[in-house]
Amino acid sequence: MAKMAASMLQQGEDAFRKLFKFYRRKNPPPDFSDVIDFSKPGNHSRKVFNCDLNAVLLSDGDACRAGLHPVCKWKAFGLDGYPGFIFISNPFLPGSQRHWVKQCLKVYPQKPNICNLDMHMSPTDTDNLWEKSRDQIRQKCAAKREPKSLLEKLRWVTNGYHYNWDTKMYSADHCTPFPSDLNALSEGVAAACGFQNFKAEAGILNYYHFDSSLGIHVDESELDHSRPLLSFSFGQSAVFLLGGLRREDPATPMFMHSGDIMVMSGSSRLLYHAVPRIVSSPDKQAVPQCLVQELADDTPEDSVVQNVSEEDWAVCAKYIQTSRINMTVRQVLGLGKAFPTEPDNENTVDIQPGTYHEGSSDSEESKVKRKKQ
Repeated sequence: MAKMAASMLQQGEDAFRKLFKFYRRKNPPPDFSDVIDFSKPGNHSRKVFNCDLNAVLLSDGDACRAGLHPVCKWKAFGLDGYPGFIFISNPFLPGSQRHWVKQCLKVYPQKPNICNLDMHMSPTDTDNLWEKSRDQIRQKCAAKREPKSLLEKLRWVTNGYHYNWDTKMYSADHCTPFPSDLNALSEGVAAACGFQNFKAEAGILNYYHFDSSLGIHVDESELDHSRPLLSFSFGQSAVFLLGGLRREDPATPMFMHSGDIMVMSGSSRLLYHAVPRIVSSPDKQAVPQCLVQELADDTPEDSVVQNVSEEDWAVCAKYIQTSRINMTVRQVLGLGKAFPTEPDNENTVDIQPGTYHEGSSDSEESKVKRKKQ
């Protein structure tokens, strides 16, 4: 991997962008042998080490109520050279991932939350996307090329403090209630990683298909960078690139499979990253095996994770055969802090937090504009 990165720099193109284009390439398809796969112990790079979590801050009961195994059973890893980066390999209880897939497709896109379709459609047209799309998705034939439903045109949804894609900022008056179930999951994972007072305030959900990618970017629009960025992946797998503090720094490739969680904190909170490619799940089944299982009958009554009906799962399963859903959760404000009355324009760093691309091999990078100090 080091030789590949060095070669890219010698050829006059920054290492990250070159690597993004390499994994984005269709013909010939890229070689994935350098991609770290945390689900396979024998496929770990020398960079990988086991990471200790805090089983005291997240009790077994609270973990179970969030649809998670006890923390002592989680497989967590760190990477040399990336302090504060934690990768948790699918800590979800059997059947619980279904809940999050259904929420991301049926519940979280509902108004008053905001989605990409609102940019060019009326609120009436983007209301109840699930109801308007479910029959079309359920009846789709894989052998035919058919028009996409509205739900399949969904690219992103925001909840909590809504990110403003024009100003690249959050604001106090652009906010809806943050989902209570996602809050419980996020606070639990953050606590297990040592962030006991984490407050889930903003969520961005990204919806990928096999021809989708996410451009090179850094998430720094939040006003408090001492809190971690949490990322939850469901459905098909992704190649994720983790870079450095500079956009041109070399990146490390890794797979994110269904159920995997990433935590970017400390020195890794403001690292550049990207998703150049969506690939089939490692078990090569249409629906990943971890999503085939149903929720156990002994799930606690007060669990935030609920059983998904057969009717709803038929739609979700059809969708997830060709798609990946990613939930990113972040704390926007420091504890006890409020939004400033006026933005401080002198020190503003105007960075697009990730350009979502579909079906384009050249649109792999987001524009970065830094104002003079």
